[in-house]
Amino acid sequence: MEAEEMVKAVEEVLSSRERGFVESIDLCINLKNIDLKQPKNRINVDIVLPKKFSEPKIGVFASGEIALKAKEAGAEVIDPEELKRMDKKKARELVNKYDYFVADAALMALVGRSLGTILGPRGKMPEPIPPGADPAQILSRLEKIARVRSKTTMLWVNIGRKNMDAKDIAENAAAVLKTIESHLERGWQNISSIYMKTTMGHAVKVV
Repeated sequence: MEAEEMVKAVEEVLSSRERGFVESIDLCINLKNIDLKQPKNRINVDIVLPKKFSEPKIGVFASGEIALKAKEAGAEVIDPEELKRMDKKKARELVNKYDYFVADAALMALVGRSLGTILGPRGKMPEPIPPGADPAQILSRLEKIARVRSKTTMLWVNIGRKNMDAKDIAENAAAVLKTIESHLERGWQNISSIYMKTTMGHAVKVV
């Protein structure tokens, strides 16, 4: 799809009437001729978008210097000692509170033992921070992530906010489509249609 066509589609979406809040922009990708009962056909991918649009809540399991650097980068730090005292109810509350987690690599085993049965099914297992790495770089990348999970043949992906520039939203949409296409066995032949819409606006057909 040409970049100009994508921008035109975004501009049409943005022309919907204003609401009392900043609406999200969602891309809807409808798949065809694909059996999602087969694990090999399922899409489970985190896409790094070109343009940041959200402020996800990120929890960092760390102590010492890594914890200090994570706090400086604006993340919330979870003391690993808390995990040892946590019951199932508090564990679920913690997992639901954050969109993403990262952890000092040395703490991954502890996190797995304490929260693995809750984090795993939700697709929220932490990304490890390697020894000597700057957590700020990992956090910055997570702020641009679009997480795609193919539970049905209709994929919904949040790609922006209504107060963004149309070209920036179009860039994010193009990045998502390129990645989804690369994960489909027959590429574009497995896509039946693509729509875009604001939270409360009407759907605009892109393809």
